[in-house]
Amino acid sequence: MIRTVFLFVVLAALLAGDTLSAATLAPALHAPSASWFDLGVAAITLGALGAVLGSGALTLADWAKRLDPDGKVPTIVELLAQTNELLADMLFREGNLPTGHRVTIRTGQPTVYWRMMNQGVPPSKASTAQVDEQAGMLEAWSEVDSALARLNGNVSAFRLSESKAFIEAMNQEMASTVIYGNGGLAPEEFTGLAPRYSAISGASNADNVIDGGGTGSDNTSIYMIAWGEETAHGIFPKGSKAGLSHEDFGEVTVEVTAGVAGNRMRALQERYVWNAGLVVKDWRYVVRVCNIDVSDLAGATPPDLITFLEQADEIIPNELGSRVIYANRRVRRYLRKIVRTAVGAGGGLTYENFAGQRVLTFGGIPIRKVDAILNTEARVV
Repeated sequence: MIRTVFLFVVLAALLAGDTLSAATLAPALHAPSASWFDLGVAAITLGALGAVLGSGALTLADWAKRLDPDGKVPTIVELLAQTNELLADMLFREGNLPTGHRVTIRTGQPTVYWRMMNQGVPPSKASTAQVDEQAGMLEAWSEVDSALARLNGNVSAFRLSESKAFIEAMNQEMASTVIYGNGGLAPEEFTGLAPRYSAISGASNADNVIDGGGTGSDNTSIYMIAWGEETAHGIFPKGSKAGLSHEDFGEVTVEVTAGVAGNRMRALQERYVWNAGLVVKDWRYVVRVCNIDVSDLAGATPPDLITFLEQADEIIPNELGSRVIYANRRVRRYLRKIVRTAVGAGGGLTYENFAGQRVLTFGGIPIRKVDAILNTEARVV
C-alpha cells in the first residue's frame, strides 16, 4: 500500500508536469514504515530540473522522465540544481562510444571559383577532422553501521539525510569538472570549459576569450554558452544512463577499516554513479569573459561587465542553440546592483520569468548561478 501511495505521488506530479521536491514526496516518505529505497528498482535516476531550453537535445530532466530499461518510471528528486544551475540547463545526449563521443568537425571549406563560358573549374572538397571526447566516471560509496542507522528510530529518514549529502557532493564535483576539469592532467576526468578557453591570444579560439582586465590571483569568469547538439552539450557513455544513478544494496556484511583489521559488521551499503562528459562541437558558441578582478567589483572603478556581456553576445555567430550566461554569486550580486542603480538609464539587465522562476536576464538571456566558478582564478594570458 505504501509503495502504491509513493508511486502515485510520483506519477501524478510527472503527469502534471511538476517537479518533485522534498515537500512533494514528504507524505509518502514519512508514512509509517515507508522507505524511499523500497521501490523495487536496482537504480534510481536522479535528474536535475531547471529552465526549459528549446533545443533538440535533452536536459537531465528530460532523460529522467523516460522509462528505465526495465520499463519502470525513474524517481526524480530536485536536488542537483540547488547551487549550480548549469547542470539543470546543460543539454545531454547519449554518446556514440562506450567511453565518450566521437564528433566530426569541419576544418575547411571547399574552394569555389568564378568562371567564364567554355572554361571549367577544378574540383574541390571540404576538410573535416574527428575528435573523441571522453566521459568520466564519478562514483561514491556509502556504508553506514546498521546499528547506528537504527538509533534515531527512523532508518528511512536517516538514510535520506545521508544520501542528500552524497548527492550534493556529486553535484558540486560535477559542476566543478564542467568548468575546470582537465583530462590531459587527470585522465580520469573529462576536459571542462576553462582549459578549453585558456588564452586571450595565440589560440585558435582566442577571439572567444574576453579579457576583463584583472591581474593577480583573485579573478573570476563569466561564461556565455549556446547549448545545442551542434554547438555544446553534455554526454553520457553509450548504453548507460543520463544523470546521477543510485544503487541500494541494503544491509550487507562489510569489512571495517577502523579498529582491528578484518573485523566485520552489518552495514547499509549504497553506491552513487554519474558518468558524464562535455562536448564542444563548435567552439564559436562558447564565450569566456575572464580576468574579472573580484576585489574591483566593489571598488570605485569596477569592471564594465555590461560591455563584456554585449561583446560576448555579438561574438556568438547566430541564434543556433539556447544561450545562457553563467556567473558565481559574487558577480551576480554585482549585476543585481547594476539593475538597481541603472533603472533610469537601462543597462540591458532585467528580470524575466523562466520555467516559473524570476530570473535575472541580459537582453533576454538568463543569467544563472554557478558556485563552482571560483573567485581565485589566476590571470589568463
